[in-house]
Amino acid sequence: MKFGIILGSTREGRVSPQVGAYIKKIAGEHSEHDFEIVDVKEYDLPFLGTGTPNPAWNKKIDELDGYVFVVQEYNHGMAASLKNALDSARDEWFNKAAGIVSYGSGGGIRAAEQLRMVLAEQKIADVRTNPAFNLFTDFENFSTFNPGAHMEAGVTDMLNELIEWSKAFETIRETAAV
Repeated sequence: MKFGIILGSTREGRVSPQVGAYIKKIAGEHSEHDFEIVDVKEYDLPFLGTGTPNPAWNKKIDELDGYVFVVQEYNHGMAASLKNALDSARDEWFNKAAGIVSYGSGGGIRAAEQLRMVLAEQKIADVRTNPAFNLFTDFENFSTFNPGAHMEAGVTDMLNELIEWSKAFETIRETAAV
């Protein structure tokens, strides 16, 4: 199976690439499945309804069996770039599973909850375990990601749930395609 670790922030100085690399490292150590970083910033998506859609984005989303969303909390919500990326595809998201990894001053929990509502509308089932990294304890100077060793267990649990659910959804997608 093939999974995308979706970096939703496009902001200068963002730390999501560090968090995504950490998730990918753990996935590589604990799974035989393919995990790749999918950076929203690299797709230069126009805001929905304001330009020509990027077909490369839809193709990438379609080829993945599941997702890990790295969601950061800005002003008690998810970044507009992530919401736009979710809105920029439709059927490509359907009947897949996702894990959420969040970060922010309160672990990014409010952004994760907001993301869960949008995922439900896109027919993406999110797993329960949500590793939440705190800017005060898991980052040095709010910019260098340095999570405690204890966080690996939560990430591993989330990945195991994601893989299990994605296998089940693969069967649903096969049935729907018939």
